[in-house]
Amino acid sequence: MEIRACLFDVFGTVVDWRTSVSRDLAAFAAEKGIGGVDWLEFAVEWRKLYQPSMEDVRSGRRPFTILDVLHRESLVKLVERYRISALSESDVDHMNRAWHRLDPWPDAVPGLTRLKKKHIIAPCSNGNIALMVNLAKRAGLPWDCILGAETARAYKPMPDAYLNSCRQLGLAPAQVCMVAAHNNDLKAAKAQGLNTAFVARPTEHGPGQSTDLAPDAGCVDVPASDFVELAKKLGF
Repeated sequence: MEIRACLFDVFGTVVDWRTSVSRDLAAFAAEKGIGGVDWLEFAVEWRKLYQPSMEDVRSGRRPFTILDVLHRESLVKLVERYRISALSESDVDHMNRAWHRLDPWPDAVPGLTRLKKKHIIAPCSNGNIALMVNLAKRAGLPWDCILGAETARAYKPMPDAYLNSCRQLGLAPAQVCMVAAHNNDLKAAKAQGLNTAFVARPTEHGPGQSTDLAPDAGCVDVPASDFVELAKKLGF
């Protein structure tokens, strides 16, 4: 069956969260006169709280809660851990929206633009709708629509995160290709019948990254070096 749509993981696959978040926070700290914090370390520690916060939702311990709320809760914990004082609620809100201001990898917009000529393209991200829309407007990501956790009411790698996104496009899983830089994401999508494409982002976690450097042959249908090569391999 011909692939009609490509769904994309976003954090790490389409955008460089590590560099963007740390730079954004450092600029805010400089403006506010906040010193003594390694903002790159802070960004990494923030990301470490990402999966545990979603697991509370996946497990049913709390009802579905959008990522902006989960991110803010994690941020408050880190602000206390790093003993950052004198922040107003609006300051914390601004810091939390750093995730709305991420920069795309250099090949992302050219590759997505090429793919869009033939395929429906949309995020299948754990990010909520407002986050994805604001990120797309700032980074110039040419999505056809916004899909993912909030519309599916499920966080990846739960099956409904993938299957509800396919249903919302009116497509069978076999007509959809999940694109990610993370093999575990692709393994979960493959288990639900989607096609899969791996694009390596060997600097997502900085120097010395040791994970997701190569596609897992057991769960990847199409390996590509970047989004432009992926567009060529998918026929455009």
